[in-house]
Amino acid sequence: MADRAAILKQASIIALAGNLILAAGKLTVGIIANSLSVLSDGIDSSTDVIIAIVSLITARIVEIPGDKEHPYGHGRAETMATTTLSFIVFFAGAQLLMRAVNGLISHEVPPMPGIPALIVTVVSIIGKLILARSQYVLGKKADSALLIANGKNMSGDVVTSASVLLGLVATYILKLPVLDRVMAILVSLWIIKNAVGIFMDANSELMEGTGDKELYNKVFEAVAATKGAGNPHRARIRRIGASLVVDLDIEVKPTMTVAAAHKIAEAVEAAIIERMPEVYDVMVHIEPSGDEDPTERYGLRPDS
Repeated sequence: MADRAAILKQASIIALAGNLILAAGKLTVGIIANSLSVLSDGIDSSTDVIIAIVSLITARIVEIPGDKEHPYGHGRAETMATTTLSFIVFFAGAQLLMRAVNGLISHEVPPMPGIPALIVTVVSIIGKLILARSQYVLGKKADSALLIANGKNMSGDVVTSASVLLGLVATYILKLPVLDRVMAILVSLWIIKNAVGIFMDANSELMEGTGDKELYNKVFEAVAATKGAGNPHRARIRRIGASLVVDLDIEVKPTMTVAAAHKIAEAVEAAIIERMPEVYDVMVHIEPSGDEDPTERYGLRPDS
């Protein structure tokens, strides 16, 4: 857990420093060069600065060990931070959209963006590529949904900045400064799309769900490999940060002693953890064989 928290801190510091530089550059140039699309891109980078700060705070929380009030630890703080991230990104995108649309509706002829807008956008693309890669690699290493989501968000920023660059080039070639506002609208829609995607991923965990059927297969394989254990059912897997909690029922011979049945349950738990090192806790409930429908497995039915 300590190593994971250290990776979260490292990734957050990298993201914070990089995005502070990019955001300051794009906001300054966007104002000076009269480019709404570059200014929008700068506001988007500013949300990444907020995300990095949230990540730093989250890294401190998730490393706190479990206590009486939080027996499963504090890993869910990362999910809450990811959800917060989605709202921040969505709000920024919506603000940009309204500003760009209002500019088009007013029929006000905007000034031509300056050359520095092109330069800062190229620098932004290179910087975001580096930052996105670092967040994704460190996110995979720490198995962090927050960092992976941030990496995806920054990958989207690369597409955003590239679109801004194309819009600026088209603006200069066609001498139509209104294209800058059209591109700002497209950028804002892309930001909103990313926000919705991040929220849906986090919401699955908050709703105690998991879309990875392979996790259930590993649980059933563990039971099948344990002598004396049969008919795994009512299997439920939920994620808490980077950890998993597994609940399931198994059947044993009705004539078996409690001590013998308990040893089988312990063997099932060990087999599950062997196949799934990220498991934090396993709860195995023992039932006499023949009481349950052998095709019912709750989390994953044989025909699904």
